[in-house]
Amino acid sequence: MIDGSSIDRVTAVLRERAQALSAGARMPSTRELTAQLAVSPVTLSRALAALAGEGVLVTRPGSGTYVAERGPAADPLEDLSWQTLALGDRTVDASSVAFLLRGAEPGQLSLTGGYPNSSLLPGRALALAIARAARRPDAAERPPVAGIAPLREWFARQVAGTVSADDVLITAGGQSALSAAFRAIAPSGSSVLVESPTYIGAIAVARAARLNVIPVPTDEHGVRPDVLAETLALTGARLFYCQPTYQNPTGTILAPDRRQAVLEVARDAGAFVIEDDYARWLGHGATAPPPLISEDSDGRVIYIGSLTKVLSPNMRVGALIARGPVAERIRAHRVVDDFFVSRTLQEAALELLTAPAWRTHLTRLAAALSERRTALLRALATTAPDLHLGVAPSGGLHLWVRLPDGIDDVALAEHARAAGVLVSPGRPYHPAEPPAPHLRLSYAAAANTRELATAVQRLATAQRA
Repeated sequence: MIDGSSIDRVTAVLRERAQALSAGARMPSTRELTAQLAVSPVTLSRALAALAGEGVLVTRPGSGTYVAERGPAADPLEDLSWQTLALGDRTVDASSVAFLLRGAEPGQLSLTGGYPNSSLLPGRALALAIARAARRPDAAERPPVAGIAPLREWFARQVAGTVSADDVLITAGGQSALSAAFRAIAPSGSSVLVESPTYIGAIAVARAARLNVIPVPTDEHGVRPDVLAETLALTGARLFYCQPTYQNPTGTILAPDRRQAVLEVARDAGAFVIEDDYARWLGHGATAPPPLISEDSDGRVIYIGSLTKVLSPNMRVGALIARGPVAERIRAHRVVDDFFVSRTLQEAALELLTAPAWRTHLTRLAAALSERRTALLRALATTAPDLHLGVAPSGGLHLWVRLPDGIDDVALAEHARAAGVLVSPGRPYHPAEPPAPHLRLSYAAAANTRELATAVQRLATAQRA
């Protein structure tokens, strides 16, 4: 595996060298640079490609690499203030989501992020699947707008119940599906109910669509149906977003006796339920319950699933399942937004999902996640015993830990970053004021269990500071 920090280091060095040369100057040869920088040809080629993409360097096959012509410097006095008036008062706050996508800097360890470490993902199997998909005779043809039929059939089989392939819409990952569903169902200015705490990305999407985000409290068994009923009646909302299985960030599973209760409450209120099943293939303990949509008899549940977390952040392939008029409206939004998902990505996903490597990968991933969860729990118990765990999850990627009263979780996250470890403060996961300080700690982002132990030590040091 290529060390991303090495590529960043080499890129920075080459950028500095290029800036010291005049435009058109020839850079040293690849052989000279690999020797001078003590890196592999692969690492060097990626750094050179990055700088070519930035417009710093120009590669001329058979000749070498040269410093690119420099464009005119930007006018520091250029006045762009007119845009403020033209844009109006609507804003899109992506800061919380951007935090989740931020990678660790050299020397930092990560207990945050929403994706497993690359060592846990099926890189070789995925590369082979992409290569096979690219060689298909129809690889360059436009796919059906709803997605290729075999992939839609595969998702329908995973959900079971009364769902058919005709109900499945292939999307560019779960976030794209969530955005389309929110905007299609809830008019601007209306309310959407969410579990509290809940997935940061759902809050960001709802607010970008100008929806009022209303929290519904949860406990160790998931959302409380009685409070959900009261909140629906009080707000008149017609949309409830939830994650019944391995909820993010708490890791809870909606209790069996609450599943039908949630559907009945939504039915009585005439409301839709968006089921975000992001962690369907991230189980590593007891068998996950079937999706909530499998118990839905009247098209009330809109289901969202994604392959991104279990395969690769770059495998932006997911599914949105809906039935009836709401399905037509969601499909219309999706078509207007981005037409369709790349056929190559869809075919590559199908290649892998129908190969023996898929089940092998799930087995290995479950074992690795279980080991890492145990390691993080052990490190917390030993090094940071005053952090209280709510639920020991049997799936997903995170632990949700309660901090002692009086600790500012956002400030602690900043102190932890300065101490060399990234953690997610709990406050952004609440659409309103949080009842207590928490942290969300990922056990999947680190390279190995040793890093998890060291990361917790750094977190404990930051807490004592």
